[in-house]
Amino acid sequence: MAAIGIMGGTFDPVHIGHLIAAETARGKCGLDEVWFIPSYAPPLKDNEPGADSRARYLMVQEAVRTNPFFRVLDIELVRGGTSYSYDTAAELVRSYPEHSFSYIIGSDRINDLPRWHRIEELAELVSFIGLERPETPARPEGLPEYLRRKLRLALMPPIGISSTDIRECLMSGQSVQYMVPDGVLDMIRRNGYYGT
Repeated sequence: MAAIGIMGGTFDPVHIGHLIAAETARGKCGLDEVWFIPSYAPPLKDNEPGADSRARYLMVQEAVRTNPFFRVLDIELVRGGTSYSYDTAAELVRSYPEHSFSYIIGSDRINDLPRWHRIEELAELVSFIGLERPETPARPEGLPEYLRRKLRLALMPPIGISSTDIRECLMSGQSVQYMVPDGVLDMIRRNGYYGT
């Protein structure tokens, strides 16, 4: 049985922090692969994405193409509508019964877990890997026991980069060189994403 990490999110745009998070989880938690699943419409985000779902998918494909342990799935884009982790997990477990799955989340999202759609059922299907950052320590003691039981923590190097910061830099004409993979930056410039 292969152990698969799930990196979900808007990836608007994907950046080196996402890649470092995925590699940290893979190395520290013994994952065989990490699957990136760009969301069509995330339920807990207030802002609309800056690039459309297909563009975000293609940027993630470009970002991970040289890593044999990373792959990208478009299942949430194909399904459309609000992207609930439960629906994605149920589809993955049904389609790949020979694998075990763990959602990779930042320590800032750990305490949000009880708010996730159908969280008790989701926790029956998958485990969770919480990536702790020194500036945002995890506080799992406040979680229900059924979630604490399914949660592993791993320390991640501090990376002070967010997709929001990158979009703001791009819209104001500032450089984001080295914050995103070169191929992704080329796509952003070529297609005029985020006002470039």
